[in-house]
Amino acid sequence: MNYPKQLLSPILEYFKKVEQQLMSRKSKLATEDPFADASRLDDNADMAAEASEQFGHEQSAAMGAETDLALSRVRGAMKRVDDGTYGKCVLCGAMIDTDRLGIDPTAELCLACAKKNGK
Repeated sequence: MNYPKQLLSPILEYFKKVEQQLMSRKSKLATEDPFADASRLDDNADMAAEASEQFGHEQSAAMGAETDLALSRVRGAMKRVDDGTYGKCVLCGAMIDTDRLGIDPTAELCLACAKKNGK
């Protein structure tokens, strides 16, 4: 069983909006990273300033990695909508429970496969 295209149209639009938000967040994080400014390498800042910059960089990197993962999941879900496999488990092919998709629209595993794989 596949979901009808007209049913998935609003979901695809939702994913497109989320994708844009994530891309915007990624751009913002790149500009907020203290290490993005090449001139800071020659600033000879004191240890406290260096520690603060290092913390800011690590925070930006972690948030960037989280954003990249979310972007990957959204794009994967969009691809599944396009190819007609949205709502089916990528491992076993069983339909993913609609409650599960309601909680996480990017879910790619049914509950049984998610439990087996520790996700």
